[in-house]
Amino acid sequence: MTDAQAGPAIALAGVNLSLGQGAARVHILKDITLNIVRGEAAGLVGPSGSGKSTLLMVMAGLERCDTGSVSVAGEPLTELDEDRLAEFRGRNVGIVFQSFHLIPTMTALENVAVPLELVGAAGAYDRARAELAAVGLGDRLDHYPAQLSGGEQQRVALARALAPNPPILVADEPTGNLDEATGRQIIDLLFAAHRERGTTLVLVTHDNGLAARCGRVITLRSGRLDGAAA
Repeated sequence: MTDAQAGPAIALAGVNLSLGQGAARVHILKDITLNIVRGEAAGLVGPSGSGKSTLLMVMAGLERCDTGSVSVAGEPLTELDEDRLAEFRGRNVGIVFQSFHLIPTMTALENVAVPLELVGAAGAYDRARAELAAVGLGDRLDHYPAQLSGGEQQRVALARALAPNPPILVADEPTGNLDEATGRQIIDLLFAAHRERGTTLVLVTHDNGLAARCGRVITLRSGRLDGAAA
């Protein structure tokens, strides 16, 4: 096992991030130092506006911190340019958003195949079919997002996130736009993927019961970690 494989899946040290310009600039993340162990499931909770989603975006390489360091799967993200960062993210981090973020002009199959094609994976469409079948959408391959229910769209988004078989899966309020029963199905699929593939899972949620399904709960308040979260 290499040093990178032996280290944490996600390591943040002294991370600060402000968003906005001038007088509207707000200090969102404040001196965050946090390690996420490989293979663990971590629930990220806290009041609305506490910085949960922003912290998740920093972990996923979608937001750059102002100060501090961020390493994911042993790779220091702060040292990568935008192209290398996008390539790294495509191979290593699967992301599920609250609002699905599917491409409306593409079918379910095409949406799932896109990240595979971007990383040059062989048999992209065969793998996309298998991932859609695994989330119960084997009969919806040729449907466009507008032809799918919210729950079906989130299943497509989950299949897309899992298709490159990333070591890390992050989800930002993945049930926020779904009814309770449908949301529970999506969460069961997320945890099944975590368990069966050995992925590291970081889940942002306002649901304390859902967070409790994770092996560890991390609380954020006003941009700071609450207690000994690291």
